[in-house]
Amino acid sequence: MSTFPIWMLLTARVPPLAIAIAAVLAGASLSRADDASQARIVEVRRIWDAAPHNAFTDLVWRDGHWFCVFREGAKHVSPDGALRVLSSTDGATWSSSALIRSTDSDLRDAKISIAPGNRLMLCGAGALHEPVNGMRHQSYVWYSEDGRDWGEPIPIGDPGFWLWRIVWHDDIAYAVGYSTALDRSTRTTRLYRSTDGRTFEVIVPELNGAGRSPGESSLLFDSDGSSLCIVRHDDPKEPAALLGSSRSPYREWTWKSLQTRLGGPQVIRLPDGRLVVGGRDSIGPPECNLWWLDPETAKLTTLATLPSGGDTSYPGLVFRDGLLWVSYYSSHEEKTSIYLAKVKLPDASDATR
Repeated sequence: MSTFPIWMLLTARVPPLAIAIAAVLAGASLSRADDASQARIVEVRRIWDAAPHNAFTDLVWRDGHWFCVFREGAKHVSPDGALRVLSSTDGATWSSSALIRSTDSDLRDAKISIAPGNRLMLCGAGALHEPVNGMRHQSYVWYSEDGRDWGEPIPIGDPGFWLWRIVWHDDIAYAVGYSTALDRSTRTTRLYRSTDGRTFEVIVPELNGAGRSPGESSLLFDSDGSSLCIVRHDDPKEPAALLGSSRSPYREWTWKSLQTRLGGPQVIRLPDGRLVVGGRDSIGPPECNLWWLDPETAKLTTLATLPSGGDTSYPGLVFRDGLLWVSYYSSHEEKTSIYLAKVKLPDASDATR
C-alpha cells in the first residue's frame, strides 16, 4: 500500500479547516522531532484496512520475513473477531498469510513471537460467546513453520485469565495473565511459565495485588537474569501503570508507579542498552506514543508521537537495520486501520543531553 508524507497522513479525509490545523500541528511535530533528543519519523504506511475494524497489533522479523498480526472484525468488540497474519519481505508490500477464526469466540489481541526450533508462535484470547462455568475468556496459542498453516488452537493457562503476551527467555515461555472476572475488585494478575509452550504453570499466584483492574502487560528479560514488567491498570482511583522488576527465578517483584495510564504497552531494549516503551497515553487525547524508560526512576520521557488518534495504539516494536519498526493501529483517518512506522532514534549521546 502507498506511503504518505506525515502531513498527508494526518490530514486525509477531513474538512479544509481541519486540514489547515493538522498541517500546522504536523509541522510542529516534525520540528520537535528535529531536536537532537527526539526521534525522527522516517516513514509511515497504512498496510491493512480490509475489515471494518483492524486493531491490536504485534510485529516480528524472522528469516527474511516480517510478520504483522492483529485482530479484525466488525467493531472494536464484536462476535466475529478473527486473527489476521500479514507477511512481507521488505516492510513495504504486504500480503495476507492466514486468517484464524473461531465459531464460539471473538478472537482478540494477536501477539507473535519466535519459539524454540525457530517456530512462529501466535497467542490470543477468545472472548467466549457463552461463558463456561462463569468464565468469559480462554487464552490460546497456535504454531506455524511458515506463517500460513497454524494448526488447531491450544488452550493455555487458567480459564478466566487472559495471557496477553508471551515472551521466550532461555527456551522458557513467560506470560502475565490478568483476571477478567466481572467483579473488578477481585481482579489480579498471575505470572505463568512453560517449558514446552503448551502447558503453562503459575509461578506467582498474585503478581502485583488485587483490586486495581489490571490489564495488558509487557515482559522484558535480560541476559543477566533481570526482568522488567509493565502492567496496565484501569482503577479510576489509581489508573497509573506499574513497572515491576525482578531477578531469576522471578518469584519476588518490586513495583513502582509510571505516573501515567498506558494502554497496550510494549517495551524493548535497544542494542545499546536503552529502553523504549510504546503504547497509548490515556491522559489527554488518545495517541500512540513512544517513550524512553528510565527503570531506576520509573520515568517515561516522550520520544515521539506517531500519526494517530481516536481508537489507537497497541504497538509491536522491532529494532532492525538501525531503525525502530512500529506496527500500530489508529482511527485518525476515520477507518480503524493498521500502520507501520519506521523511526530513527537519536544516538545515545544525544538522547542524554
